[in-house]
Amino acid sequence: MSNKFEYKYSAPTKSEKDEINSIRNKYLPKNDSTTKLEELLKLDNKVHTIPLIFGLSFGIIGSLIFGVGLCFFLVWVSYWYVGIFFSFVGSVAMCINYFIYKRLLDDLKAQHSADIIRLSEEILKDEENR
Repeated sequence: MSNKFEYKYSAPTKSEKDEINSIRNKYLPKNDSTTKLEELLKLDNKVHTIPLIFGLSFGIIGSLIFGVGLCFFLVWVSYWYVGIFFSFVGSVAMCINYFIYKRLLDDLKAQHSADIIRLSEEILKDEENR
């Protein structure tokens, strides 16, 4: 038995350093200054995401209502009139969903178009000046 103390040290490799830095960067405070491109991407994402989420939600709810109507009509035959009502309401919701989506998208485009055009022109002018 040996009472000898051994210590082995090895420096982290480049890939380990990169991984350490990527983990470290997750916990650093965020920089509050955003670039014009980031702001433009946020606005564009906002314009397209809100109608998409609303359209998907409204379509899913409409199809679920339609399915409940089919259950009333096909499974519980004595409630066929309730099934027809729910199926009609669900099918109307699914049919008008696209038009509501387009209207909401057009409204948001009109609302944010001035900011998006202004930002895109500023970015393009900055690129030309370089």
